[in-house]
Amino acid sequence: MSRPPYPFAQRQDIVDVLHGHRVADPYRWLEERGDDTERWMAAQEELFRKAVDGLPGRDRLRRRLGELLGAGSVGSPVWRGERRFFTRRAGGQEHPVLYTVDPDGTERVLVDPMAIDPEGTTTLDSWIPDKEGRRLAYKVSQGGDEESRLYVIDVATGEHVEGPIDRTRHASLSWLPGGEAYYYVRRLPADAVPAGEDQYHRRVYLHRVGTDPDTDDVLIFGDGLDKTNYYSVAVSRDGRWLTVTAAQGTAPRNDLWLADLASSPAERPELKPVQVGVDASTWLHVGRDGRAYVFTDRDAPRSRLCVTDPADPGYETWRDLIPQDDEAVLTDYAVLDGPEPGGRAVLLAGWTRHAISEITVHDLATGERIGRVPTPGLGSIGGIVERPEGGHEAWFGYTDNVTPSTVLRYDARTGETTTWATAPGAVDVPPIEARQVTYESYDGTPVRMLVLARPGGGDGPRPTILYGYGGFNISLTPAYSASILAWVEAGGVYAIANLRGGSEEGEQWHRAGMRDRKQNVFDDFHAAAERLIADGVTAPDRLAISGGSNGGLLVGAALTQRPDLYRAVLCSAPLLDMVRYERFGLGETWTDEYGSAAVPEELEWLLSYSPYHHVREGTAYPAVLFTVFDSDTRVDPLHARKMCAALQHATSRDFAEAPVLLRNETQVGHAARSVSRSVELMTDTLSFLAAQTGLALDGGA
Repeated sequence: MSRPPYPFAQRQDIVDVLHGHRVADPYRWLEERGDDTERWMAAQEELFRKAVDGLPGRDRLRRRLGELLGAGSVGSPVWRGERRFFTRRAGGQEHPVLYTVDPDGTERVLVDPMAIDPEGTTTLDSWIPDKEGRRLAYKVSQGGDEESRLYVIDVATGEHVEGPIDRTRHASLSWLPGGEAYYYVRRLPADAVPAGEDQYHRRVYLHRVGTDPDTDDVLIFGDGLDKTNYYSVAVSRDGRWLTVTAAQGTAPRNDLWLADLASSPAERPELKPVQVGVDASTWLHVGRDGRAYVFTDRDAPRSRLCVTDPADPGYETWRDLIPQDDEAVLTDYAVLDGPEPGGRAVLLAGWTRHAISEITVHDLATGERIGRVPTPGLGSIGGIVERPEGGHEAWFGYTDNVTPSTVLRYDARTGETTTWATAPGAVDVPPIEARQVTYESYDGTPVRMLVLARPGGGDGPRPTILYGYGGFNISLTPAYSASILAWVEAGGVYAIANLRGGSEEGEQWHRAGMRDRKQNVFDDFHAAAERLIADGVTAPDRLAISGGSNGGLLVGAALTQRPDLYRAVLCSAPLLDMVRYERFGLGETWTDEYGSAAVPEELEWLLSYSPYHHVREGTAYPAVLFTVFDSDTRVDPLHARKMCAALQHATSRDFAEAPVLLRNETQVGHAARSVSRSVELMTDTLSFLAAQTGLALDGGA
């Protein structure tokens, strides 16, 4: 066997004794970015480039990915009177740009990330106009760090009114009428909390535009509550009602409070509990009709919409408007209460039925279903947008496997759906055949999987990528993807499994794949692979698996549990050391999803599957490519570094047959990135998987 010299990685004799378990950690030194780690990473990058840069078909693949991404994107409009705001990315742009359209029809740029930073490392994180559309708050981050900085601009002039305000990562914001003040969420300064915990300890504040946020902000809520709480704030359109929610990390439950600002001052709102200490997620919005609309999974794991009186919003007063559906998951709603004088006010309800989106129409007063909103196909619908002042129109985003982002408009007077805006770039999309397969997991649970291939398929097993996520209540629904299209166009198959842990079948589906039930997710994934093989779609020597973040944990567990089942693995920004994950990045906020090593029983769960701790010497592991991002502040790249070193030491496979590689990228983080960087990443990862599974990227199948 010829093994090139993998970069030397010292194995240290480090063993922690945790609740009676001896837990080895031979590569702990790779947690730190010291000189030894930097040298090791530089050698890994050199090895990666030697292994990947010369693979066939890369130039053609790079060009095709650029063409497919040239479709660009467009977002749904947000209305303030006759002014609207939206994002759009033209084919040649690196990032989406925020625009406004004035009442006279003039379109203007408000925020262009490339104008802020021509290097392309600045991303627009979020934006929200005030209730009159005169001012707009937006947040940007740089280098992928996601540490948002908040600014306010005058919409008419584009001039900055204030900013930057730091420590606003994951910070909700809601304007009071008039545009002179807003409630928002901000972290405490580092010197106000224990060392190493400055990313937590959030509070809700009232901020008046133009004042010093460090000295003049008024503390509204959060003092003394859990330091990992995420807060959300919202003010009703008329400015009367303030809602505040709090959730511990990513836990699937929240507490909810409501204040009547007509009877208590904005600086001291009298927040009264609506839901506290209940194992459910609930959101409340006071509508134009004065009713409180309550969106909740309380006693309804597929969610329901209730109404109540905001003056008496207790649970016993809730009345179902849209009850839980036995098969579909309620995801969104919009109120159209002004079709025309004397017309019938309606409510639109957004659903996903086995990961496919639909919208139904209901009588607003009774909730009776009276129709359905036409959509172009079996795809995914974005948020349903209405005019704040009411009306008969709604807008929503739409995409599917061959349709770039599109904005559709629904007219309640006619019942018609029309295309309002399309992605600006022209693109030649290859034909794709999509079929949804239902298969049984190991415990008999039916699981669904979307299988994408060229029409007519082909004879014999084909190179296949199986993708999954399975966590945090996130649903995998059809969407336009340049990487999927390029892979299928070249003759490969792409399969997306809707594993437990996601939200495809509601909150029970999520909870069936979290904490002590996490193995269900891995079993669902293995069963998906076995179904693809049994159906003749692929074979173990032609099957690759792919996942990122929590999906990186998924494929990390898959490759250690069933190394015989997979030929290649793409593991991106992964969690892999589940014993120490809480200590790094945002790990402390995820203990409700996974469990905590500080709790004896929960350590047992984590040790049962933690990929880093299940690497065994002398095992024939698949080819593996880890991709990590230097500025990732969610999942620390140390996970991939340690796992890469462990696999390089342990695998019995020849390097030429099944290399274990690490790709590290600087000036990007966990999520948003420029188009050109996306093209390079996809070129590297797809060419690696193609080489391992036998897919020809140079024109052959």
